[in-house]
Amino acid sequence: MHERGTRFRVHAPDADRLWLCLFDGQDRETRLPMTRDVDGIWSVDAPGVGEGDRYGLRADGPHHPDAGLWFDPDKLLLDPYAAAIDRPFAYDPMLAAPRGEGGDTAALMPKGVVTPPFSMMAPEPPVFRPGGLVYEVQVRGFTMLHPDIPEARRGTIAALGHPAVIEHLRRLHVSAVELMPINAWIDERHLGPLGLRNAWGYNPVSYFALDPRLAPGGMAELRGAVDALHAAGIGVILDMVYNHDGESDREGPTLSLRGLDARSYFRHEADGRLINDTGTGNSIDCNHPVAQRLILDSLRHFVGAAGVDGFRFDLAPALGRLPTGFDSEAPLLRAMRDDPLLSDRILIAEPWDIGPGGYQLGRFGERWLEWNDRYRDDMRRFWRGDRGMIGALATRLAGSSDIFHGAAATRTVNFLAAHDGFTLADLTAYEHRRNEANGEHNRDGHGENFSWNNGVEGASADPAIQAARRRDVKALLGTLFCSRGTIMLTAGDEFGRTQMGNNNAYAQDNAIGWLDWQGRDREIEAHAFALAGLRASAPDFNDTGWLLEDDIEWLDEQDRPMTVAQWEDADRRYLAMRFRRSGFTILINGDDQPRDFGAVRVPARTVLPIPAERESGARGRAGDRPQS
Repeated sequence: MHERGTRFRVHAPDADRLWLCLFDGQDRETRLPMTRDVDGIWSVDAPGVGEGDRYGLRADGPHHPDAGLWFDPDKLLLDPYAAAIDRPFAYDPMLAAPRGEGGDTAALMPKGVVTPPFSMMAPEPPVFRPGGLVYEVQVRGFTMLHPDIPEARRGTIAALGHPAVIEHLRRLHVSAVELMPINAWIDERHLGPLGLRNAWGYNPVSYFALDPRLAPGGMAELRGAVDALHAAGIGVILDMVYNHDGESDREGPTLSLRGLDARSYFRHEADGRLINDTGTGNSIDCNHPVAQRLILDSLRHFVGAAGVDGFRFDLAPALGRLPTGFDSEAPLLRAMRDDPLLSDRILIAEPWDIGPGGYQLGRFGERWLEWNDRYRDDMRRFWRGDRGMIGALATRLAGSSDIFHGAAATRTVNFLAAHDGFTLADLTAYEHRRNEANGEHNRDGHGENFSWNNGVEGASADPAIQAARRRDVKALLGTLFCSRGTIMLTAGDEFGRTQMGNNNAYAQDNAIGWLDWQGRDREIEAHAFALAGLRASAPDFNDTGWLLEDDIEWLDEQDRPMTVAQWEDADRRYLAMRFRRSGFTILINGDDQPRDFGAVRVPARTVLPIPAERESGARGRAGDRPQS
């Protein structure tokens, strides 16, 4: 923007013609032809156009989809750098119609909104530090049923700054909230006929604009929530999806990147077909300078305009996949680490996708934290009762040195459940997924969850079964909060949330996916609060440094060092973990019967933390400590 209007610039090197399309209050369109320079950048000055005005783009040129050319002047396109849009995306088959068959899509498309340059902050150092508690939040479902949130704010980013929410986060000693995608997204085309809609947002169209359903107040709303959370000592991490966009496969809609420069933004086979290493229909070409610039500019946008602490990257191997395979020194990953505005931000990788060499746990290198699915699976298998898990239990509790060896400190993000999969409570109530509501005949979602049902599949009114499940959830929480390194908890798992066995609730924007605040399990919640307070006061856990022999003892029930034979005993399901310097001790009994550790009787399937200052006088008295 300038004093006489606004200058627009767009990258579209293969286009023959490009138009800026301006829309008035009655949606009447005015087209301004744009001029191309030698670098394939098209530009135009629009006198009198300023803040709040709405616009789109149209591009014409060759239409050969199998060669990566999708030009169609009937398709109104969103500017990839638009900082705001006037309404959410809604899928319509016309958006995917072949050239010449669908008609003008302007009435179906959100329009970009001209916004003045944001006041870019010199961001403070991140509030979050590795070793803290990351709290994963699906913004809409988190507060849709919260009784203390004003109805008009429920389901929005603004609700995150409400005192009731912040009080809950503080009682959990949350170090940072990790917001599932908040960028503008579109529903997958199969959802509408099923009466469903995407609830998670992992199908982005814009890497800059916030989705108006979550942030009706735009970037100012996000900035206000970040400020409120920072004032409470809580950081904000954004979950970003740079591995694909919502334009999907060859049959998908033409919305933005595809209609402007598909050859630069997407990866293609040698014969021109789209590469699909994400399972969503396309893959962003993170090695192309144009795509890299878009990604880096959007990251800078959220740091400078909103002050966020960092980012979690969905299917992160896609960001470092070179023609020769994954490389932690790939240009984009290196640029994220070295960029002046991004260099101190928190970077968290989901270190797997379905592409070649797609499993990269432990390989992202310094500066990166990584979701640790081996922690998830080993802890589930231990509490399920699988044989031979005592060694894996100890390794995961201590920071997973087998995975992150060679690093200066553990880079693990320990978690037991995430948005994708069973909830923590459903792990103890379902052996099999119950995804019929997704309309895919129960074929979607993980098939192996290392879960158990305590004798009955699904909901049960039997008090004994309810008590067993509550005990198991508390034990799972106990191991998580007593683990070395960064930990992650998905919102609601601290009070027994259920999705009724649905382990892929991405399309359940309803009671299945919304947190039931009034029906939460207060006993589990109180236990989680107690564990969180204990962890916050114990640097033994929230430190990320490696544990050496002088730091820790692994003891049997007689308070003696574990022997090789005991470690190799496939039926052993109990041990003690003691920190030598502090004396803090964790007693873990995975047996179905109580177990005596010296004078302390530990109930069946229980984690019992014993702080050092209480240990000598608390032998035999476990009632005043959180028992998992």
